[in-house]
Amino acid sequence: MAAGFPQARLPENHFDGVFANASLFHVPSQELPRVLLELRACLKPGGVLFSSNPHGHNEEGWSRGRYGAYLDLETWRRFLTSAGFVALTHYYRPAGLPRERQPWLATIWRR
Repeated sequence: MAAGFPQARLPENHFDGVFANASLFHVPSQELPRVLLELRACLKPGGVLFSSNPHGHNEEGWSRGRYGAYLDLETWRRFLTSAGFVALTHYYRPAGLPRERQPWLATIWRR
């Protein structure tokens, strides 16, 4: 499990934005709804969440001592909209490569 997420105590309605680069995919899917609700609660109304994670076909588990949940766009959207976020945009990176060579899914959400 990702260090910090299980014990995070963030102030409510405090931040304009959260930058979660290569971190949320370490949260097991059964814990993701709680973590996303806590992130949403720490944002001011209208605040923004940026997240970039390696994407996949909804597989998750341990690999080389690290936990990863490699979700596809539709599954990721379901988690975020269920937590009350509104999608602003998404893109795959690095830019300029064929999709099969773009392992990262970046999404931007508004509270």
